Amino acid sequence: MVIPATQLRAGMVIMYNNDLYRVTNVMHVTPGNWRGMVQTKLRSLRTGNSTENRFRSEDKVDRVSLEQNEMEFLYADGDRFHFMNTSNFEQIELTAEDLGAARQFLLPNLKVVVESHEGRPLGVALPKTLDLTVTETAPGLKSATVTNALKPATTETGLVVQVPNFIDVGDVIKVDTESCEYVSRAKGD
Repeated sequence: MVIPATQLRAGMVIMYNNDLYRVTNVMHVTPGNWRGMVQTKLRSLRTGNSTENRFRSEDKVDRVSLEQNEMEFLYADGDRFHFMNTSNFEQIELTAEDLGAARQFLLPNLKVVVESHEGRPLGVALPKTLDLTVTETAPGLKSATVTNALKPATTETGLVVQVPNFIDVGDVIKVDTESCEYVSRAKGD
């Protein structure tokens, strides 16, 4: 579907230079008495590389719709990650390269949305936050009341997150999947 560049929004997928790109940032610029422009940051779905591009207001952009299927992560086998479609039980395999940073959050039985274009899986869309168990961290100091003092903690997936001093091994923490940052202790602790 062809749309004017002024309708671009973060999260959209477009065809640019014969490759698929996800728009990560959009800023409308109108410098003085010149014509308006749309400054964008784009990330290639194939390579993961980021680029910036400035579209003129009157430019047309080819917006691509991705097929989205809910799938369950089953297991990893080296650099290959196996998923099962929750509606028809078909299984697919994605590589570590396809998943990029998302592989740091994959736990068995985690439900994710696998995005595909023309039948080829491109990657996964994770929930905004995930609850992960801390498997390794320095001991917390009971007397530490300063909440801005951070220490590294390794989660069950191998992801290392900076956490407050009061977090200990075995604690379940909520982690933002976009920024890879600690959000809070998970409820129920």
